[in-house]
Amino acid sequence: MIVKKFMSKLIHNFFSEYIKSVKSLNLAQIDNLAKDIKRIKDNKGRIFFLGVGGSAGNATHAVNDFRKLCNIEAYCVTDNVSELTARINDEGWDTSFSNWLKISNLNHKDAVFVFSVGGGNLKKKVSVNIVNAIKFAKSKRTKVFGVVSRDGGYTKKSGDNVILIHVENKKFVTPISEAIQPVIWHYLVSSKFLKHNKTKW
Repeated sequence: MIVKKFMSKLIHNFFSEYIKSVKSLNLAQIDNLAKDIKRIKDNKGRIFFLGVGGSAGNATHAVNDFRKLCNIEAYCVTDNVSELTARINDEGWDTSFSNWLKISNLNHKDAVFVFSVGGGNLKKKVSVNIVNAIKFAKSKRTKVFGVVSRDGGYTKKSGDNVILIHVENKKFVTPISEAIQPVIWHYLVSSKFLKHNKTKW
């Protein structure tokens, strides 16, 4: 009985926190992000999705949707495990994303789109590969978009349009942030600005 009450409280707290986070989203900013992405598409630019851990999985999924539904050329930096691990082994984790982008001839028509909980932090040495990728993108006048949480980290500080997910309960920051990332990009690929092809269902 005690376990049942504990579980009921936990599940209530989790989903209540999720709902609060969704309600706190800046919807106008998300719609502006859709417009920003449309400009990338109109200029025949590409979108390079970056993420680590669960956010890397989200980046892979997002690439599918932007390519299939919106006819936007998109790539996920972590999709080629052979190249990624070779770069980490030979050159180090910190430059694994930026060096990948260099080979892709990143330019001013393109965009880098970051999915991250913390957004990268040099002082704390967290997601330094994301930080270096953003620095490289800015040097090429590439737009930087993102969906992040906590204080947004380097991505929020340096990006052109970065959505911040507010999560009050620190215990739930990672799962709720990574759960809302797909909600946001699924809106983007469904928006009147970007959707080009119909979904089967």
